[in-house]
Amino acid sequence: MKIMLNGDPTEVAAPLTIGALLVQLDIDPRRVAIEHNLVVLKRHAYDHTTIADGDEIEIVNLVGGGARSIDDHGTA
Repeated sequence: MKIMLNGDPTEVAAPLTIGALLVQLDIDPRRVAIEHNLVVLKRHAYDHTTIADGDEIEIVNLVGGGARSIDDHGTA
């Protein structure tokens, strides 16, 4: 079946769940957020959400980090 994966047409075998797609792509489900047909999925739904022909899936990698604190002298 054909899906849109991060904006690119992609062929995948059916039937397939979001969780199985992540396994095929070797993606750690703890490190991504998934949007399926414009709906952001909770992680517990990945293995229960079936992908259908024509579905749109966005996989966004989560990156940790943040701003470093700066002391009173302007140094990090």
